[in-house]
Amino acid sequence: MKKIILGALILGAFTFTSCGSDDEATPPSTPPNSNITYDGNVESIIASNCLGCHGNPTSNGAPSSFNTYSLVKTGVQSGNILNRINNTTNPMPPNGLMSQSNRDIIQQWLDDGLLEN
Repeated sequence: MKKIILGALILGAFTFTSCGSDDEATPPSTPPNSNITYDGNVESIIASNCLGCHGNPTSNGAPSSFNTYSLVKTGVQSGNILNRINNTTNPMPPNGLMSQSNRDIIQQWLDDGLLEN
């Protein structure tokens, strides 16, 4: 009987941790102690969360395009992108903050020196 209960608890824990409602694309994982790069980590986050409005051409009143490495790098260096993706009262994307892990990857990319690849 104890084995059945233990099995049910393990299955329940697995089910709970593996299900989620995160509709965002999962960014590529980064091995510990490796640098975050635009090509390997950031580009997919920007594509799935930002380019709907910040593409080329921009739409929905977006003031700038983020469709290239250079444009995203400039946006992060200026603080505009990080300020907006972390803003709880006026978030980007407008439908709500992107996942904390995606925001952390973009911050780490800045901390790592905004490497392209």
